[in-house]
Amino acid sequence: MRLDAMAVRFPQVKGHPNRVDFEGILTLVDAASDRAPAGARGHRVLLTRAAAEAALPSLLGMAVDYRPGWDGHDAKRKIGLITEADVVGRRLTVRGYLYGRDFPEATEEIRAAAVDVMGMSYELADAQVADMRAEVWTLTKATFTGAAILLRDKAAYRETRFRLAG
Repeated sequence: MRLDAMAVRFPQVKGHPNRVDFEGILTLVDAASDRAPAGARGHRVLLTRAAAEAALPSLLGMAVDYRPGWDGHDAKRKIGLITEADVVGRRLTVRGYLYGRDFPEATEEIRAAAVDVMGMSYELADAQVADMRAEVWTLTKATFTGAAILLRDKAAYRETRFRLAG
């Protein structure tokens, strides 16, 4: 098993009213998506391990967003922050916190959802595709620009997860 990790350390503030810890599986590496993500022109995608590992620094400090109804992305509804990213086996995992005081309704909806209902999806820029004619686009380079919390059945990868810690 190979493990790559990066993190931004914030000072611990016990009982901080606007930090609600979360953890999630953002995506899988070296695995084709179950469906075409937005922006992939109908192609399923495969993010290579090398591209994911090279892009880990770009993920730190990026926001997590949500859309009411939890069915997609809305980069203008930033609800939290990614502070840690790891590649563990085939999983790209993230940790961070939601702004629970600023978004109490959304935080409560997540808290009330069943453990296996919520998932995640990444947001990229500058993605390089090995062969634009391929049925599955292989992403060989990318920059993470954020992530979305959404229903797992709306995510490109059904094995993604999102849950509040604790």
